[in-house]
Amino acid sequence: MKTFTGFIAGLALASGMTSVATAAETMRCSHQLPPAHHIAKVIDRWAAEIETLSNGEIDVQVFGANSLTGAKQNATSVAKGDIECAFSINPQWGKTLPLMNVTLGPFAVSSLDALNKWGGSEAAQFLEDKLMTKGVRNVTWMFTTRSTAITSNGKPLVAPADFDGVKIRGLGPVPDAGFVAMGAAPSAMSGSKVYQALSTGVIDAGLTDISAAFSRKYFEVQDSVVVLPLFSIYFHGYVNPAWYDGLPAASQAAIDEAGKKAGVWAIEASEEAADKAPGQLADAGMNVHVATDAEMEALKAIMAPAFDKAFGEASGEDGKTLLDLISKM
Repeated sequence: MKTFTGFIAGLALASGMTSVATAAETMRCSHQLPPAHHIAKVIDRWAAEIETLSNGEIDVQVFGANSLTGAKQNATSVAKGDIECAFSINPQWGKTLPLMNVTLGPFAVSSLDALNKWGGSEAAQFLEDKLMTKGVRNVTWMFTTRSTAITSNGKPLVAPADFDGVKIRGLGPVPDAGFVAMGAAPSAMSGSKVYQALSTGVIDAGLTDISAAFSRKYFEVQDSVVVLPLFSIYFHGYVNPAWYDGLPAASQAAIDEAGKKAGVWAIEASEEAADKAPGQLADAGMNVHVATDAEMEALKAIMAPAFDKAFGEASGEDGKTLLDLISKM
């Protein structure tokens, strides 16, 4: 976390006039990730890039691991102007903006080519416009995974029948629809709460990106993991629109440019972390099962129709428009 570095540097008095060095604009950014998470490191790099590109005119102070505000309060805090900036994963928008769930369709948006085209696409712009109606201005999309980890104890959860009666970490009503269709009982919670929920038996199975399964040490409380390209998740960074509009044009440009760069860095870091994680989990003692094509097709046959129905009901005509834009990427 960066500390205050942009206060008045000096005070000079001469000929009865006061000259005060201009204080840098403070930009407090909240996120929920632990320091070891690869996206937390990308966020730190993004913050440093903003400071560099703005020539020190913006002092970016990053508060990770829910140390400034909680994950569920981030968007509200930014919209109200209590803080300038925050990051959320797309499923955290839940009922507030169900369109954000679009990348959570089972096995639907997981190609690297599509993710590389996301930043600056019509689909991304469509969501950015919708986010503005909720009081936040999006400034960066950070792809964090296209490789999902489903953890459990005793045996890996591979076939649809394996999920019947299982209490699993959920992401929200729309993305959880597929698990409900298989008989599971999802319980939506932020990533920071999953470890404790698993260790105390509140839930039976974990659901996260493969790299987070390692960085959050799920191997300490679960012995099996299934790896599969179930869905793609973004951490996206956003700021208070009024705060952004009050910045000089050069500072706005610094934030915009850093956001574009960070989108590329995030994909690179996510792919690298995803490649390493299965081996790291195996070395930590977990039974690692990589789902086969046949196993994924069996899951998709049940999960995809349930998701499509839930997403359509929650997003209406906007959802159809967004899906059409994604199909053109």
